[in-house]
Order: sequence, then C-alpha cells, then structure tokens
Amino acid sequence: MVLLAANVLCGSEPEGHITLTTIHADTDYVIDQVYWQHAGLVRDRLDAQDFAATIYAEPAQVLSLGERQAEALTTWLDEMVALSAERPVARYFFRMQALWFSIAHVIAPFIKASPVRISAARPSHVRPTLPRERRFAPIREEARRVAELLRTSPERRWTLAALAMEVHLSAAQLGRVFVDAFGKTPLAFLTMVRAERLARYLRETDLTVTEAMWRVGWRSRSHGTELFRQYVGLTPGAYRRRQGSCGRN
Repeated sequence: MVLLAANVLCGSEPEGHITLTTIHADTDYVIDQVYWQHAGLVRDRLDAQDFAATIYAEPAQVLSLGERQAEALTTWLDEMVALSAERPVARYFFRMQALWFSIAHVIAPFIKASPVRISAARPSHVRPTLPRERRFAPIREEARRVAELLRTSPERRWTLAALAMEVHLSAAQLGRVFVDAFGKTPLAFLTMVRAERLARYLRETDLTVTEAMWRVGWRSRSHGTELFRQYVGLTPGAYRRRQGSCGRN
C-alpha cells in the first residue's frame, strides 16, 4: 500500500495486470478523525491540525502489510468500490464508514509516525466547517499559487481583483478555479488562514489580541473578532484564556 499526503505528485508505469484501488481521504475529514482519536491530548481542531502535521510528517510512505492483511483488505476494498457506485450515496454511508474504519484499523500500525510529547488538555468546541462538494482532480497552478500567496502573506490587504492579477486571470475565472480546487472562495480561504495564524499567535506568543490581529491582517478588532469566532467558535480573548496563556489581552 502507498500512502500519500495531500498535494503530493505521483505517477506509475504499467507492469503486467494489476488492480489498483484509490481512496481519497479529505483533509478536513482526516483532521476531524485525529481530533476525536486524540481528544485527551489536543485542545481543538486547530490543535489537531498541528498535531497531525507533526506526527504524520512524511509526504509518502510504502506500507508492507503482508499477505494476510492484504487479503483481508481486498474484500473490504472491493465492497467499498461497489458501494461507491451506488445511488443514493447516503443510503450506504454508514456501511462505507464501517469498511473504512476496518481498513484503517489494519493499516494504522504500519504507518510511520513521529513521536511527539504534548500535555493533556480538555478539548474545546470548534464550529465545524460547512459541507462542500468534493472533487478529486489535479489542482490548477493558478489556484495553488493564490493559496500560497494567502498562506505566506495573509497580512496584505488582498482583494479578489489583486489576486487575479497575480495569476493573470479574471476575478470571475479565479473564483471558479479556486472554488473547484479548495471548496471555498479565495477570501474565505484567507479568513481561514488568518484565523489559524491568529490562534497560533494566541497560543504561542504574548502578543496582545490587537497586535496579533494586525499581524494576520485584521485591522478592525471587532471585525476580526467576529470572523475568528465564526471559524473557531470562541472570541480571541476566550480562546487565549482557554489555552491557559499568560499573554496580555
């Protein structure tokens, strides 16, 4: 079995007759599972995202399962493939979940993880992201470039027009390309990046809430507070208090 992280480019060459089954695990789904699996260790889903990035650091792994485990997986994979073609999908949702968890239970011991030490803390509530259509297709370079700009420079006063100019697309075309790639508009993606960056500042620095907001690009404390609350489920001040930080508010 080959395990690939998100956005890892890969290829293969035909070699005789083989049957290949590919399972796409959405990043949001994986983070949610990590959150519940390690609920006694991580505070919230933002914490779970950092935790997952730490313990699953390798972009690609080859898992040598052995013949017995491989035979067990074959039956489950075949059933998952058959059910994935059935409609309506919701009718078989729980069976497919059960099959996936059976598969994950077998392969988990073979996945290489980095050892980490993290103090126990009670998890806090985080508002889940809205459901969205999932399309598993190569990400266009323009969308990848815009996401990189937003991640590396969230403090800039980005507009859709300014981002479109960076990748030589119209604003409308960029909007379509980006939503197809990431399931949200560029500006919604920017809000997510800013909220995650602000959460990290509140956890790891003694910056005031206002100072931290300026660093992520929110010039208005009230506006930033509302956007952060919508994404995380807490105001920045409440989030910092929940982390037990000694920083100033």
